Amino acid sequence: MAKQPEFDIVLWGATGFVGRRVAHHLAQRIADGTQLRLALGGRELERLEALRARLPAAAREVPLVLGDSFDRASLKAMVKRTRLVCSTVGPYAKYGTALVEACVRNGTDYCDISGETHWMRRMMDAHQTNAERSGSRIIHTCGFDSIPSELGVFVLQREAMERTGKPCSRIRMRVKSMRGGLNGGTAASFLYRNEEKAHDSSIREIMNDPYSLNPPGERYGPELPTGLDAKAVLDKGLSAWTMPFVMAPINTKVVRRSNALMGYPYGREFHYEEAILTGDGVGGWIKGSLGALATGVFMRALTLGPTRRLLTKVLPKPGEGPSEKLRQSGGFEMLFVGELPDGDELRLRVRGEGDPNTESTSKLLAEAALCLAQDEIDIDVGGGFWTPASALGEALVSRVVDNNVLHIEVVDAAEDVVQKREAA
Repeated sequence: MAKQPEFDIVLWGATGFVGRRVAHHLAQRIADGTQLRLALGGRELERLEALRARLPAAAREVPLVLGDSFDRASLKAMVKRTRLVCSTVGPYAKYGTALVEACVRNGTDYCDISGETHWMRRMMDAHQTNAERSGSRIIHTCGFDSIPSELGVFVLQREAMERTGKPCSRIRMRVKSMRGGLNGGTAASFLYRNEEKAHDSSIREIMNDPYSLNPPGERYGPELPTGLDAKAVLDKGLSAWTMPFVMAPINTKVVRRSNALMGYPYGREFHYEEAILTGDGVGGWIKGSLGALATGVFMRALTLGPTRRLLTKVLPKPGEGPSEKLRQSGGFEMLFVGELPDGDELRLRVRGEGDPNTESTSKLLAEAALCLAQDEIDIDVGGGFWTPASALGEALVSRVVDNNVLHIEVVDAAEDVVQKREAA
């Protein structure tokens, strides 16, 4: 009989800005009575000890594991001790490659909060076959990008099938509200990705291809390559204007990959897109136009060396992020509008409390890690690269809803109103 790993989860990067929040969420579960063999991993013993000392009393004896993202021997030793590595160490294209390889080689499960399309594609192309052989299950995008999008589509399509026997042929996700800040890890990933893109033209192709994360042989469909429009666009169905959502390029690719991995339950002609609602009338158009222009300027600045170096100085550094007040007061609300083949429409609302990029992301990652590590009876996938919906599905829906991480509800069209009517 194979020796059982020492830990259920090693939280790698536990002392980082997001890592500290994930550590507290997992520690609170231990304090609440969850049986969890948790270890905290990182480079510096003193920082790990300081973090552990601030955890709930029930978790102040969790083991500490030292390692380095560029020391393959230390990573191999770590992954052999655990069932799952939960990583918050980004940019993943810079710090995550050797860890994924170590997990694949040793049959260890892995999840992270990467939204780095080109790196994820590299890992899939390099390690899919070996992950299938070893049994290692790899799941990226387990944070704000892309669990709310994944589960919003997953639940809405389930509802459509239960009501009509057919999936929605098209779903539009609209961000109705979003309050929060930017943390240093997210900023670093944006900057590093664009630095790489400046030297590798293939990255641009991967980012522009709507099906670039689909499995080989399945990288095609009805969606055309699109960028972030630097203009307001009218959503005729909602009678409201929209502006680009910077997370849309990764979220939409992940949802399409889920559809392919699950055998196309949404249909091969399924359309999915995302944007931010800015309101109706002239006011909505002005807000959408200014927002689109600002988004376009920022994304363009990331591609140019001089402005990218300037942004490096002004954006949050790794380890920095929103204040506790902003983390707690933030939140988001998303509306998913599904269109059935016969023209009928279904709507679903997804809400999260806390700053999306830090508080919600840390809770979502913690739930995904617990799901992958502890809900074995509900997870029917073997080794390979998966998405949150395709691997965790209903088990993850139950976890995030039961633990008040996400609020997911089907709404009637008459109940759902755009911003102008809410203000009235």
